Amino acid sequence: MRVSATRRKRSAAASSTTRTTVRPSPRPSLRPSLRTAGRTGVVLFTTAAVLSSAGCFGSSDDPSRHGPTRAGKTPGAKRSIVWNTRPTSIASVGDSITRGFDACSVLSDCPEVSWSTGTDVQSLAQRLLPSATADAGTHAWNFAKTGAVVADLPGQIEAAAARKPKLITVMIGANDACRDSVDDMTSPEQFRTTFASALTRLRRDLPKTQVYVASVPDLKRLWSEGRKNVFGRQIWKLGICPSMLKDSEDLDAASNDRRQRVSDRVTEYNKVLKDVCGRDVLCRYDPAVHEYRFTTDELSKWDWFHPSKAGQAQLADMAYRRITASAP
Repeated sequence: MRVSATRRKRSAAASSTTRTTVRPSPRPSLRPSLRTAGRTGVVLFTTAAVLSSAGCFGSSDDPSRHGPTRAGKTPGAKRSIVWNTRPTSIASVGDSITRGFDACSVLSDCPEVSWSTGTDVQSLAQRLLPSATADAGTHAWNFAKTGAVVADLPGQIEAAAARKPKLITVMIGANDACRDSVDDMTSPEQFRTTFASALTRLRRDLPKTQVYVASVPDLKRLWSEGRKNVFGRQIWKLGICPSMLKDSEDLDAASNDRRQRVSDRVTEYNKVLKDVCGRDVLCRYDPAVHEYRFTTDELSKWDWFHPSKAGQAQLADMAYRRITASAP
């Protein structure tokens, strides 16, 4: 059957219209996959950042530096560092007080009655360690030195760290204030720098060792108590803590001002010890030593300034209470 020209033209037009409107099926969009990959990358990057910032002890004292986690807590909050109230070994650093100076005989060390590691007094070591261990001296070491100032502390701590003790006791600062004159006293800034450096060095070598820091005794209180003894006042003239003890009977304005300046400097030292120690979770500062009012019986009968054997026992008692407390 013949098709008219008009119908052929209409058919061709319809065919052309069909070809222009028909499109191939669209290919699946890649956008959802890209978004998913982006989210995955963010999660992986965040996870890596959190893992890389975590460690036994962070490089910053402030855990908030790393930012909060998704749970609203800092990474540091995940770690539970527990203070051990029964350390199994002790090393002591510091000055003449920790050496038991003048506690047994005139102008000489007597480490066996040291409040920290002594064997002839109820020392901290005797109270914390098993009797056989404490008496043997195999787990208690005394690195303190008579006359030591804070500048000597880094060397003492380095020597103590070689023993890898579980606890280090620190009593330093009295000699930094006990100088020939008040102008020679160690500045609070230098005291802070040196003490912080020593503690940082210890933490680098022994990240898990606990530290007990005793406050500097109240030197003005020692002057007030010791000056009651005539013989003691004569011994002081040999040069014991001249910034505080020289001209011990003088009560003029200049003498009182000098003694007060020494007392104020000791207060500044104690603020430094408390602040620096407070930044370390395994360090406990003890204000009790500065607050304690030593009696005449608790002062050396050789110089009426250093603790006697009874005074050493009192220091050990203070330290024991602080170290064995369940909370700082």
